Amino acid sequence: MSNNQVWDDEYDVVVVGSGAAAMAGAYSAASRGLKALLVEKTDLLGGASAYAGASCWLPGTQVQQRAEVEDSTESAKAYLASVMGDHEIERREAFVDTAPELVAFFERDPAIEFYWTAFPDYFTGPESKPLGRSMMPVDLPREEIGDLAEMVRPVVEYDRYNQPHPDGPLTAGQALIGRLLLALTNTGNGTIRLETELTELITEDGRVTGVIVKDAEGTRRIRAAEGVILGAGGFEANQDWRTENQSPGSAEWTMAPAGANVGTGILAGQKAGGAVEMLNEAWWCPGAVQPRGNTAFALGFRGGVWLDSNGQRFANECLPYDQMGRVLAAAPERIPSWFIFDSRFGGELPGIMRPYNTSPQEHLEAGTWVKADTLEELAQATELPVDALKASIERFNGFTVTGVDEDFHRGENPYDQFFADPAYGPGPTLIAVDQPPYYAARMVLSDLGTKGGLRTDVDARVLREDGTPVPGLYAVGNTSASFSGGFYPGPGTPLGSGMVFAYRAAQTLKAPLKAQIG
Repeated sequence: MSNNQVWDDEYDVVVVGSGAAAMAGAYSAASRGLKALLVEKTDLLGGASAYAGASCWLPGTQVQQRAEVEDSTESAKAYLASVMGDHEIERREAFVDTAPELVAFFERDPAIEFYWTAFPDYFTGPESKPLGRSMMPVDLPREEIGDLAEMVRPVVEYDRYNQPHPDGPLTAGQALIGRLLLALTNTGNGTIRLETELTELITEDGRVTGVIVKDAEGTRRIRAAEGVILGAGGFEANQDWRTENQSPGSAEWTMAPAGANVGTGILAGQKAGGAVEMLNEAWWCPGAVQPRGNTAFALGFRGGVWLDSNGQRFANECLPYDQMGRVLAAAPERIPSWFIFDSRFGGELPGIMRPYNTSPQEHLEAGTWVKADTLEELAQATELPVDALKASIERFNGFTVTGVDEDFHRGENPYDQFFADPAYGPGPTLIAVDQPPYYAARMVLSDLGTKGGLRTDVDARVLREDGTPVPGLYAVGNTSASFSGGFYPGPGTPLGSGMVFAYRAAQTLKAPLKAQIG
C-alpha cells in the first residue's frame, strides 16, 4: 500500500505525545521489537503527567500484594459497578483485568518500579477501599537516568517560572515519565523527536498508514507500518473548543502546561474518520487563583469554609477534588467564590496546593487573597453579603461544637478523614473559624485536563460513528474519551487507565517475526 507514497522515514509505530499514556504505548511497542517513533511538539517530555502527583489507580496488582494490601480484580469490578452502574462495562472491565498484567510487565524492566501508597477511593459503597488501590513510581536518582533527565518537563513549581530542574532525584510525575523514558531508551527500538508537531494523519484506502509532522527543518512524511497511537493530551488549553463544547472552566485556569494541549490529536483523529464524545467533560478540581491569573490545584482542606458568591456554603469542602469540581461546574454562578479561614493556620491556606511556592504576602499584595480583622471587613473586601457570610460562619462553627455537619456531612467518610490533622481533636475536619485576623482566598473551577475525545474500544482503537474501527489508528490518555465518563473512581485514574489502554493498543500491533520467535 505504501508504493504510492513517498516517505521521509519509516517506523513500525508512531506515537504522538509524551505523557504517561504515550510513553507507555511507545515502550510497550518497542519492548516487543517494534521500531517506535515518539514525537512531542514541545521541547520537553511529560505533558500534564510530569506535573502530576503520580498516583496510579491500578487495582489488584503485585504492588498491592507486596504491601500485603487486600485487593483483587473482582473487588475492583464490584466497586466500579457500584459507582458507574452500567456505564462502559466492557472498557472498564478490560482496564481492571489488564492492570495486573501491565504492572507485572512494567516491573520486569529494571528501570520501572512502583510502591503502594495509602490514598482512599473517591466513593464510598460496596468494595470501596479506605486505603485505596493506588501506587506511585519510586523516586528516580539522577545517577540512574543521567542526561535523559534534562528531557523531562520540570515539576509545575519550576516549569511555570521557566526555572531548571531542581537538584535531587526525579519524583512523582517526573519519576513516572523518567522511568518510562529510561525503559524506552534501553530497548534500543525507540526514537524520540522533540519540537515535532503532528499536522496530519496519512490514510490509504481508509487505513491510517503514517503521519505528517512539522519541525524546525520543515515537514516530514513518516510511515507507521503497524499504526499510529495518539496520546497528545486533550484540549484544555483551547478556549474556543471549550466554549464550543460547553466545557465549564477556562483555558487560563487549567493545571496542564500552558498552551500545550489544544486538541491536535483529537482533531487529526476526527479528520481520519474517528467519532468523538464527552467533549464537555474534564478531570475537574478546585483552583486557587494565583497572582499571575492561573491557578493552583487545591485539595485536602483541613479547616475553613467555602462560600459562593452569595456568601453561602454549598458543599462538603473535603470532597474529593473532582466531585467538588463537579459541584462548581454544575452551577457556574457560584464563581467567584472564596475560601474563608482564620489565623490558626499561620496565614496559610489549610489545604494542599500545587504549585505551592507563592507566599501569603504575594497573594495579599496581588488581591487573590484578602485579610481582615473582622468578618464584616472581610465581607466588604470580598464583596460578599455581610449578613450571609456571618450567618454561614456562625452555623458552621456550631457544627464544630456538636461534631456533626448537618448541612453537608463533612468528616463522615474516609476521604474526608484522610487529610485531617488529629492534633485538632476528635473532629479534626470540623475546626471553628473564630480566630482573627480572617483570610479569604479566591477560588475558581480548574481541571487536570479534559477527558472527552476520540471514541475508542477495549484495545484503544479509534471508532467511527457506526462503531467500526479506523484501521491503524489508536487513541489513549486524554486524546480519547475516558471509560470513566462522569466519574473519577480513585486517585490516579487518568494515569492508570491511560497506561493500561496504551499497553493494550501496543499488544495488538504485529511484532516482527524475529521478536515473535525470540
